[in-house]
Amino acid sequence: MTHPPDADEQVFHRHRNLLFSVAYRILGSAADAEDAVQDAWISWSAADRSQVADPKAYLARIVSNLALQRLRSARHHRETYVGPWLPEPILTGGDAADAAATDAESVSMAMLVVLETLSPLERAVFVLREVFDFSHAEIAAAVERSEAAVRQTAHRAREHVRGQRPRFTADRSQQRGVTERFLAASTGGDINTLLELLSPDVTLWTDGGGKVRQALRPIRGAGTVAAWFAAIGTVTYQGVEPHDMHAALVEINGGPGLVFSGAGRVVATVSFDIDADGRITTIHTVANPDKLRVVADGTVHRLATR
Repeated sequence: MTHPPDADEQVFHRHRNLLFSVAYRILGSAADAEDAVQDAWISWSAADRSQVADPKAYLARIVSNLALQRLRSARHHRETYVGPWLPEPILTGGDAADAAATDAESVSMAMLVVLETLSPLERAVFVLREVFDFSHAEIAAAVERSEAAVRQTAHRAREHVRGQRPRFTADRSQQRGVTERFLAASTGGDINTLLELLSPDVTLWTDGGGKVRQALRPIRGAGTVAAWFAAIGTVTYQGVEPHDMHAALVEINGGPGLVFSGAGRVVATVSFDIDADGRITTIHTVANPDKLRVVADGTVHRLATR
């Protein structure tokens, strides 16, 4: 006989999307974010919940602290990673697809890459303040710092992110149009169209993690990047023959992206930074199979904001 969940379990599951959304933005890893949420459930189950006045704030504080601890322990691994370290991509939809531009931007691959340049504390504070609009007092309780220290950290992180992100980006419909054209050109080997879509100083970042062959340094310049993608339809890529390679346009991290698959597995995800003129300025390709499990499972995350 299946017993209905108790009230405390219902409260936790009501806020589960929020907890994952906080943890994922802090960690840049769906697997680690899920672990942080699970640990938050264990803490919630063991807590004296009769003393909790605001369950949402309490749970957010728990998962933020757990994510911050995980991020600190993961720093060494990321510093010794083979080639560029990119965040783990996720399929998004629902709330993320319909969210305001600022909400979609906060989970974009480009933003997560910028957040990776912050210290763990700066990153946690930035996410809680700028994305979820927590008060400085609430953040201070979550990260166990004084409110004055949190204000200073928030200002420093905000200025750093502002200096790293492009000022003008394409709107959503333009992003999708450019992505569709890129998909057709890359699968069709149309290098001329690729050159039209790419900014002259475009940068391609590839993450294979030492598990599959990828560029260990960023690839720069429209000609070189166009040649890289035009070859997808003509050469064997990661053991997948050209006629077995399939590509689909999907929603990745709040914006249009591509999933390449073949031989019964996901081979890579591709996401873009597109400027206001419709030119692709940055491409992030994740091919490390350890980072593609969530995409391969087809799990769609409906990321929440406060």
